Amino acid sequence: MKSKNKKAQTPDEKEHARKIAALPCVVCGTYDGSEVHEPEQGMWFISIPLCPACHRGPEGWHGTRLRWSLRKMTELKAINETLRMLA
Repeated sequence: MKSKNKKAQTPDEKEHARKIAALPCVVCGTYDGSEVHEPEQGMWFISIPLCPACHRGPEGWHGTRLRWSLRKMTELKAINETLRMLA
C-alpha cells in the first residue's frame, strides 16, 4: 500500500526494489513472487523480500509475526540475508 505522504522512488530505488521482488521470501524461502518490505518508509536500499503470508498475513510481519518468531528471524537478520542473496 502506498502512503500519500511517501516520496516517489528514484530510478535507482525502483531498480533495487525490482531486484528485491525477484528474490525468494527471506523468512520462509517461498519463491513465488515477493513483496518488497521497507523496514522504515522510504529506505528502499535495506528492503526485504517477503511472500504475502510472511508480510501481510495474520502471522506475518504486519500481524502476530509468528512466522518470523518460529524461524528465529528478526528484521536485522532479514536485511543481512537479503544483502547476502544480492551479492
